[in-house]
Amino acid sequence: MTSSKQRFRFGPGLLVTAAFIGPGTITTASSAGAHYGFALLWALLFSVFATYILQEMSARLGLATRAGLAEAMRAHFTSPLLGKLAVILVVVAIGIGNAAYEAGNIAGAALALNTVSGLGTAFWSVVIGLVAAGLLASGRYAVLEAVLILLVLVMSVVFMLAAIVVSPCVTDILYGLLRPTLPEGSVMVAIALIGTTVVPYNLFLHANAVREKWPANISLERAVHESRVDSGLSIGLGGLITLAIMSTAATAFFGTGVTFDGGSLARQLEPLLGPAANSIFAAGLFAGGLTSAITAPLAASYAVCGAMGWQSRMSAPGFRLIWISVLTTGTLFAALGTRPLAAILLAQAANGLLLPVVAVFLLLVMNSRSLLGAQANGWLANLLGSLVVAVAVGLGGLKILDVAGWL
Repeated sequence: MTSSKQRFRFGPGLLVTAAFIGPGTITTASSAGAHYGFALLWALLFSVFATYILQEMSARLGLATRAGLAEAMRAHFTSPLLGKLAVILVVVAIGIGNAAYEAGNIAGAALALNTVSGLGTAFWSVVIGLVAAGLLASGRYAVLEAVLILLVLVMSVVFMLAAIVVSPCVTDILYGLLRPTLPEGSVMVAIALIGTTVVPYNLFLHANAVREKWPANISLERAVHESRVDSGLSIGLGGLITLAIMSTAATAFFGTGVTFDGGSLARQLEPLLGPAANSIFAAGLFAGGLTSAITAPLAASYAVCGAMGWQSRMSAPGFRLIWISVLTTGTLFAALGTRPLAAILLAQAANGLLLPVVAVFLLLVMNSRSLLGAQANGWLANLLGSLVVAVAVGLGGLKILDVAGWL
């Protein structure tokens, strides 16, 4: 048992925030605000709520069982066929998928650095890849966590400062949050906004990260309580960052007659932010890109190792092999200025299948009192979880239809 005076622990929740606030979220949120104003803020509010529900369950599962989410899936799918399908989905969606998406993470951070240095995105892609590799190779969770927390704080300051300078209308924000509407042509944007926040690989990352932060010698009740607070504050902060990005874009572009172009967002903000617009936006984009460039390989290692039954320690050879493969692939494609489109489409389809599978599995396994004891779900958690699972199933289906070209 630990002393009651022991300091409160934060960290794993901020890794989740660091993972979902990347170039993709920044672009999607900016586009949503520029084209539809504040009308889709309700989708952001729902995505934050859904993310907390699923991440809290995943973290509680990791703390109660001292196993990762992938390990739990392997152990509790009684059918050999379903177990093998789950492993294939995890490897494709998280392993191959993160390798494909990693190019975008690194390219986003490289683009930010290139706007203030002019040395070329290829050069900066290699530099960012090496920096991420150095942090992951250290094998020290505490160091990695500290760097990611610092970058999350940088993102918070940058994007909230931009929103404060732009001064969006508070009444419009409240209407957007509390009055769900879907302007013409906005359905897929709303889905994308939710999909960039509620992502499967964060569930695998969180279940493993909590074990690093709260070892078995800390009481389970204390660990679960601190994890819930950490998750709530961290995911809430991620929601505020995204809110700031959407509000800034809505104020700067929606209804103003100014054409929105994600590549020139910083330049078009100059009338509002002055000469500092370029540097401010670049700092936020760099922080978002680098955090995702670090967390994507880390999440892939945890997920694939768990699915394959390998050791899920940062120093384990298999663990290192996976993150090196993901990071190298992303760095190579980013440096060449290309995107692995076939791999991205495959990963998107696999993620569309994996999200509802993981969501349903989480809800089912969180009701196992033989496994979780007092940490099993109560009626309220089941009610909220069922709502989120229903939406996750719908989102997964829509993602598959979209990738297939049927929407």
